Amino acid sequence: MSQEALLSLRQELRKCFRSLESSRTVWGSALEECSPLLSSLGNLAEQLRALKSVELLNTPLAKFPDLQERLQHKLTQAADTVLSKLTEKMDALQVVKDSISKQVFAVFQLYEQNSDFLDLRSCVARSAISPSIADMLEWLQDAEYYYRVQYVQRSSLLQMLKPDDLTLMETAPKRWASLDSPSREERISDALFQVSFFLESE
Repeated sequence: MSQEALLSLRQELRKCFRSLESSRTVWGSALEECSPLLSSLGNLAEQLRALKSVELLNTPLAKFPDLQERLQHKLTQAADTVLSKLTEKMDALQVVKDSISKQVFAVFQLYEQNSDFLDLRSCVARSAISPSIADMLEWLQDAEYYYRVQYVQRSSLLQMLKPDDLTLMETAPKRWASLDSPSREERISDALFQVSFFLESE
């Protein structure tokens, strides 16, 4: 394998894993900020449902004209505000997802451009401080796929949520949490651990 091509590919791999590490932190922070918003949305849906089930005309509150309509309007507006904030968080997740995809694409593009200089032995060779190129490419591909699918699933869920669909809003927090994948996150953590010495070996 051409030494120059090998060094170039290893440098791009380092760059990509460092980007993945920082992007993963940003992704995690954005997801954490989504959880209380989803809980608020679920609570608002419960309040709207409770309001619909009560006839205020049959209570002492009947002396306040249009109270039920005003309360419903206020709760619906609050739900719209929460949905808007969640959309902003999804925009942040999209930036992270796109950044990871771009970096991984760049690595594979460089790999393909140098394919004439690559041999199987060089691609599968491991050392005490460096995983094989084949392993690192696979880990990056898995990570890129994970974040891409996560974004699509979470974005699709949020796009279905409407203030007039109380059932969807009530179940949104659990459905959102069900998309978590600790095992996949653990695999990414493990990959980053395994390349830690490689990243420091420049």
